[in-house]
Amino acid sequence: MSFLAIDVGNTRLKWALFDAPRPGARLLEQGVEFLEHIDRLAEGAWADLPAPTAMLGCVVAGDAVKHRVAEQMELWDVPASWVVPSSEEAGVVNGYDHPMRLGADRWVAMIGARHHMLAQGPARPLVLVMVGTAVTVEAIDTEGRFLGGLILPGHGIMLRALESGTAGLHVPTGEVCPFPTNTSDALTSGGTYAIAGAVERMVQHLKMHCGQEPVCIMTGGAGWKMMPSMARPFELVENLIFEGLLEIAARRFAA
Repeated sequence: MSFLAIDVGNTRLKWALFDAPRPGARLLEQGVEFLEHIDRLAEGAWADLPAPTAMLGCVVAGDAVKHRVAEQMELWDVPASWVVPSSEEAGVVNGYDHPMRLGADRWVAMIGARHHMLAQGPARPLVLVMVGTAVTVEAIDTEGRFLGGLILPGHGIMLRALESGTAGLHVPTGEVCPFPTNTSDALTSGGTYAIAGAVERMVQHLKMHCGQEPVCIMTGGAGWKMMPSMARPFELVENLIFEGLLEIAARRFAA
């Protein structure tokens, strides 16, 4: 029973075909497509794939993108299924005021992070950071309850906001350094340390709430850029949303 996992972000669609809908399944094929090119998947990257038995996806880009993905999947006659955040799933409890309003990517990544931690040792509090177009910082307690999280602009949004709102500034390519002495480095360092500071504040909040040092996990396309600037060690996990989708699929598609 092969399984297709799809992660649709703000700019790209990532997909992976596994040999089964379960954690630890063998990866058969994977790929990435920019959203403007989704409509060529059926004739391109997916044309020679074996038909998956089931599919589960996570999308933040809206219903129009869901419809475009479903159209591409017609070559297999496999229905498209999408994760909608709920009050509880796969051992994680959703503490959001309105659970369904939580971003699906955040929810799936938290499920993946929780089980990634449990596979390595005993349950502990967990701080999960996703670094992409936006940055999210999630807090999960020892029992698996999502307590709440932060949403920040990513590096690109911060720099574009400064460029549009401040005379004479242009988006730079600077370096992160302790004492910036030029505008490019000052902007890049400022954005990086703003994110790092927000993450550290959440770590301290969770540590005080649970009385225990939390596990710290980072994911997202720009995670590697943030890692050297963090105040404490983080584990960088590249495909955490796929891990979350496999955990959910194991329960939804169990024989």
